[in-house]
Amino acid sequence: MRRATKVSAAAVGLAVLAVTGTAVAAAHQGDADWPYARHHGAASYTLAAVGDIACEPDDDENASTPASLKCGSPTLGGTSAEFATAEQATDMHPDAVALLGDEQYQVGKLTDFERSFEQAWGGLKMLERPAPGNHEYYAYTKKGDNEAWQNGAGYFGYFNGHDQAGTPNPQGQAGDDTADRQGWYSYDLGNWHIVSLNAECDSDAFHHDCSTTDDGLLGQETRWLSQDLETNTRPCTIAYWHQPAFSATTASTATVPASAPGAGGTEGAASDAWWKLLYRHHATLVLNGHEHAYARLRPMNPAGRYDPDHGIPEFVVGSGGEAIDTLAGTPGDYDNPNVVTAQARAFGVMKLTLGSHGYSWDYKPVLPGPGFDATALQYEDSGSGTCK
Repeated sequence: MRRATKVSAAAVGLAVLAVTGTAVAAAHQGDADWPYARHHGAASYTLAAVGDIACEPDDDENASTPASLKCGSPTLGGTSAEFATAEQATDMHPDAVALLGDEQYQVGKLTDFERSFEQAWGGLKMLERPAPGNHEYYAYTKKGDNEAWQNGAGYFGYFNGHDQAGTPNPQGQAGDDTADRQGWYSYDLGNWHIVSLNAECDSDAFHHDCSTTDDGLLGQETRWLSQDLETNTRPCTIAYWHQPAFSATTASTATVPASAPGAGGTEGAASDAWWKLLYRHHATLVLNGHEHAYARLRPMNPAGRYDPDHGIPEFVVGSGGEAIDTLAGTPGDYDNPNVVTAQARAFGVMKLTLGSHGYSWDYKPVLPGPGFDATALQYEDSGSGTCK
């Protein structure tokens, strides 16, 4: 059972992420040696979580991109927002950083990662455990733009490194980049098993096949997830990917009601199978991005119905800096009745403190979005829950 209760202070132990993706246990020995020293005996771990982060750099390579879609546009968060959220995450002294997709706009070219995302978030790179988003895989042909799909090349080239010719390494920090595996992986922090998934099935890499049951890449990923959950021995589980299965904003609800599975579009519908697996294995939390807002949803079963005893809470944290969306509904009357609280007026990162058999969360925005003033920073959501 995972019930949210009023937040209480938690002691934070510090650790670093090993190359294999498993945290090295650590005891708090002061902030000065973070994040390099390795210790032993941590009671808790800090996971920073956010997605939808970096604007497209305004440089010669992107000269044909409309100015409204690049860093410097008054309608975007821009470089000031991505630097603000990076500083907020750094101040958390995280043991790991869960990146929830769309790290780099508009199509995630390697040079864009190097000239935008890297400038703000590069200091946390050794701790970043990313999931890809649609802007790392798909073409962008909206609002006067016409940029070709990258199919994950820039994403893997940045996080996994690349050879002298720019070809991404086949294995690395973002998981495998091969014909039969596209960046899904898992890692552990103490008693927590954490899974990063790739939902970008409407891409050339996935052969535009969003079935979770056939022999396609998404089917293979789903079978991998089932096996990964079967063999997991830790009592607490987090899974994250980009497009949410259940929605909080108007961006994902054109054809599917906000509370229905698949509100995140084709990819959200494909992730329904993942929610069923996670529910069956008593997962603790699901984290998503894609919607440029923050929202916390009540524990839900795979059909999107409130299930306080066995359901999984969903957090949408797409407020990393690129832009702000519009919430579907208003406080107390959201289109999705499972939305407990939400904000789409400012940028910010969520802090999760992961204990031995429970967790706490704390979300405070750090910079108002375009058109909003400092009152947007008065929002806060915090609390705690358990995992069994």
